[in-house]
Amino acid sequence: MIFLFPSLIGVGLFFVIPFFVVGFYSVVDSPFNPGFVGLGNFISLLGNSAFLSASRNTLIFSVTAVPLAVLLSLGMAVLLEQNIPMRSAFRTFILTPLMVPIASIVLVWQVFFHVNGSLNKFLMGMGYDRVDWFKSAGSYVMILILFLWKNLGYNMILFMAALNDIPKELLEVADLDGAGSMQKFLLIKLRYLSPTILFVALMSLVNSFKVFREIYLLSGDYPYDTLYMLQHFMNNTFKNLEYQKLSTAAMFMFAVFVVTIGLLFFAEDRVGKDLEG
Repeated sequence: MIFLFPSLIGVGLFFVIPFFVVGFYSVVDSPFNPGFVGLGNFISLLGNSAFLSASRNTLIFSVTAVPLAVLLSLGMAVLLEQNIPMRSAFRTFILTPLMVPIASIVLVWQVFFHVNGSLNKFLMGMGYDRVDWFKSAGSYVMILILFLWKNLGYNMILFMAALNDIPKELLEVADLDGAGSMQKFLLIKLRYLSPTILFVALMSLVNSFKVFREIYLLSGDYPYDTLYMLQHFMNNTFKNLEYQKLSTAAMFMFAVFVVTIGLLFFAEDRVGKDLEG
């Protein structure tokens, strides 16, 4: 406990106490006139068009990006488990984004997707008109590709480690019973991978909320409509010193996280019990 005490103080000061302060701000009229308003701030926030738009965009992005991040990284891990040509080179290419700072990645994306960038020069050479990718419907796909490129390498490493931990005896017995590759993957490997799938899904969910950093560096406070995320909304309300609106949005996000993580843990627990049985 003596050794833990400094860490507990840090967690209390920078996480626990601020959390309760945010919760307090979400149910009072203002920091300077703390009159209790109950759910009034939450009801008012649900009528805010900017919040609703940001929530919808964040939900759509997470629902799209997280499954893709899990499935693509799992597929790459299974592929690299095989003895294929240039496996080491492909692995190095996928892991490269882990070593590159966010600002450098954004710079590459700006050079490539700018209205006068490389992609538009290629399109104009093919006879097409240039596109302002940062201010068009294509901006969503651009950010989705950036998110996947940045996160697939780490997820792939986790899946490759989990695949190596699957008992080889079970796979050998399945071979003796005449099971095919797909049967072994669905009935053995996928079940043993369930804790890793849960962890990768959680990490991808958290990272999907952090995509605000890349969007902010690319497009500023007010990006194209489909890229206006919850973090943009909270960042802008913070700049306007609207603490009640900011705190209420943060508590909404916290509630969504708790429910989503609870559902993921419930699903993994059901699969784990089935596996143990």
